[in-house]
Amino acid sequence: VSDLRPSAFPGSFDLSRSMFDLRSPPHRFMKRYDSLSSVPSSTSSRKDSQGSNRSLDTITLSGDERDFGRLNVKLCYVSSVEQIWITVLHCKDLSWPSSCGENPRICVKGILTLPKPVHFRSSAKEGCSDIEFMETFVFAIKLQSLQAVRLVFKIQTQTPRKKTIGECSLALRELSSEESSHWLDVSPPSK
Repeated sequence: VSDLRPSAFPGSFDLSRSMFDLRSPPHRFMKRYDSLSSVPSSTSSRKDSQGSNRSLDTITLSGDERDFGRLNVKLCYVSSVEQIWITVLHCKDLSWPSSCGENPRICVKGILTLPKPVHFRSSAKEGCSDIEFMETFVFAIKLQSLQAVRLVFKIQTQTPRKKTIGECSLALRELSSEESSHWLDVSPPSK
């Protein structure tokens, strides 16, 4: 360790009056800054694109930016019997329009987008933030046919009336005999 006090270097520059004086508290001369902006990092809020100060925790997203939830599914292809196994596990953080009521009955409709589409539907469950379905659907279809299509899921309310409130899809190019688990982001239904 070097002693940088002026007495350690007779005849050297007097460092005690410079801003590099290591003996004075650093906060007197320096401000800390984020790596992304020149706003001091001690400020608790950031300016958004409209210039208003809002805490990062309280920014609410609107329209297409809002989180509509996620669907968890498992896929497996059993080549010995040429079957695809699709398991709809559960839906987390699902949101629905207020017009559907507080706890609508919700189901998941699946579609294999083959030239002649294959449709299937889970049983309807009471709407909540984490809906467990735990249902498996098995179809006998050749692997080559499946690898060129998508598996589309439509999240639908059954009560008070049938309505698609969100959807997600998955390409089946990577389908194999090893079971794979997928978390799919639910987005607003396409027009």
